Amino acid sequence: MNPLFSVFSALCLAVPAVLAQTTPTVPAEPAAARPNAPAASVARPPAASSLDGELFYQVLIGEITLRNGDAPAGFALILDAARKTGDAKLYQRATDIALQSRSGDAALQAARAWRQAQPASREANRYVLQILVALNRLTETVEHLKADVQLAAPAERTQAIINLPRFFARVGDKKLATELFEQALAAELKTSTPESTAAWAAVGRMRLAAGDMPGALNAAERGQAISPQAEAPALLALELMDPKMPRAEALVQSYLNINAAAQPEIRMAYARALLDTQRYAEASTQLQMVTRDKPDYPESWLVLGSLQLQDNQLAAAQASLLRYLELAGQGEAQAGRGPSQAYLALAQVAEKRKDYAAAELWLNKIPDSQELVQAQTRRASLLAKRGKLSEARQLLQQLPERNAEEARIKLMAEVNLLREQKEYRSAYDLLAQAVARYPNEPELVYDQAMLAEKLELLPETERLLRQVIQRKPDYHHAYNALGYSLAERNIRLPEAKQLILKALEYAPQDPFIQDSLGWVEFRMGNKAEALKILEAAYRAKPDSEIAAHLGEVLWSMGQRDRALAIWKEGALLNPDNETLLGTLKRLRVRL
Repeated sequence: MNPLFSVFSALCLAVPAVLAQTTPTVPAEPAAARPNAPAASVARPPAASSLDGELFYQVLIGEITLRNGDAPAGFALILDAARKTGDAKLYQRATDIALQSRSGDAALQAARAWRQAQPASREANRYVLQILVALNRLTETVEHLKADVQLAAPAERTQAIINLPRFFARVGDKKLATELFEQALAAELKTSTPESTAAWAAVGRMRLAAGDMPGALNAAERGQAISPQAEAPALLALELMDPKMPRAEALVQSYLNINAAAQPEIRMAYARALLDTQRYAEASTQLQMVTRDKPDYPESWLVLGSLQLQDNQLAAAQASLLRYLELAGQGEAQAGRGPSQAYLALAQVAEKRKDYAAAELWLNKIPDSQELVQAQTRRASLLAKRGKLSEARQLLQQLPERNAEEARIKLMAEVNLLREQKEYRSAYDLLAQAVARYPNEPELVYDQAMLAEKLELLPETERLLRQVIQRKPDYHHAYNALGYSLAERNIRLPEAKQLILKALEYAPQDPFIQDSLGWVEFRMGNKAEALKILEAAYRAKPDSEIAAHLGEVLWSMGQRDRALAIWKEGALLNPDNETLLGTLKRLRVRL
């Protein structure tokens, strides 16, 4: 066979794609207009092409040249054909050839020629913009950023502005990109229109990417001031939420108060942010609003059920989780980890009820490849509660460890099992091995310190916690644990208070750290202040340990009926809490 014919045959498969894109589509005559013609045999009239015979041959030769490995020559032929015809698809083809050849300058040449030939083409402008960003020629992007907004349809301009920061996602000099970005949107930033609100939100995202948190917050505030019902400033504020930036949360709350029927994703994101800062009661309120206003939104039921399980609201948790599974079986929610997480949570509900057979049934619904460690951990817990601790440990030890992370997770699962069974010495020794194996993880040292305290190795507890603080100065759990340990032993109380206050600097809304502060105030004799702090902590997070401390303060102040009521609530939340049981025993109180 003639080699040239072979090349031609191969190109016949490639060139039609280009030619089809350069040919206007002519709709077929509807079959109903020709009742005698069957629908399957409708013939389309020949379409007019912008390519004459000479240009067709030029495009063909360009593609052959490209296939033979001469990208520059193929690029030149296609670009020349694009210029002669003014065809957008040929310009795009030439630009793509250059990009695939990693020739940025050639790609920019083709894209700019396209933009010049078709100044109203938003796609051509975007090609130029993206190539300029890739070439790090940021100062040349301003006019193209402006054009992207101007070329968008009026109804699409707000979204076009919101999407602009994506062009700069991989830029190294974020500060320069932000300055240029603000120049490009200067006109929109001076108005009071929906476009202005979107512009401030986009500028805020650029500032956030550049590490300018105060500037980003200012942009979100200015955007919301123009349009309080707009979603974009609220979404930006959600990303800025931090205990040290309370104004960001105020923006989110303002948006949600105005937009009672806000998108459930926004309220869910707010609930997750609250959970991250351990503001469980407020998170639960948001989740309940989602389930009320959007009862067919699956994820809200899953998160709410998990939170109810954590609060030991077993009946409510089971109902929420079953509702999630019902909804998950009806749509896309059934994909991913969600159902496995629901099965795990339902197994925990059954386990807390001591219905181990039901727990095992829920665990059996989890596919082997999903949530394997958690499922086996729960199975191990069931075995241990039946007095089969050695079998439980063996089950965990048989888990695969294909990498260092899996090995670590497997080891910690066994540590947690031993701690759950109050086998503190074995857990401590196993954790010591983990610390030796992973010396750069202060969280493991912290866990070791907590086990040392259970074993009443108090000097060792303090040594380990100070080691954590030295390695990771912002690890607030270590400050709180050390301060609480000193307060619990009623020693060095001023130092204990300073440690707890330091922890609160990092997590001011954490009810458990507030509980520690209330407890140290009580130890220091400041009963009124202790009561105030502990009541606030208990409102934020009804918990049996906080109930133990609050009840003791009330008891010491002569409010014994109220103390008993709080302790009874705590016992309902967790009847096995060691702090609550110890408090009642020490004060010789029977509920």
